[in-house]
Amino acid sequence: MSDITIFHNPQCGTSRSVLALIRASGAEPRIVEYLKTPPSAAELRALARATGEPLRALLRTKQPEVLAQGLDDLALTDGQLAAAMAATPVLIERPIVVAPRGTRLCRPADRVRDLLPRQESGSGPAAI
Repeated sequence: MSDITIFHNPQCGTSRSVLALIRASGAEPRIVEYLKTPPSAAELRALARATGEPLRALLRTKQPEVLAQGLDDLALTDGQLAAAMAATPVLIERPIVVAPRGTRLCRPADRVRDLLPRQESGSGPAAI
């Protein structure tokens, strides 16, 4: 087990690709299947802060629940948005990766590469 965590949906191709890239780096991440074990509203807010992005960047805007719950209203507070996402985890964009080198929404999948442990090559500088 490594110190990398992936908020993962095994039904999502991008999420599966990110998990494969993490494993190819030699790390075995902690896998949080967020649809089964959703993060709390406070955890979602902390994840957004760690990415440096607004909480709304973690919202899966194409889900029908966004319109059904009125989450397209830009006047909603982060608290309201986080509560809705925690209560309806299908609204959470994926995959989110937390690693010692940072936290990032990894869409597209290649965005995970900057978070992975650097591998030593036979000669020259460390490579990813």
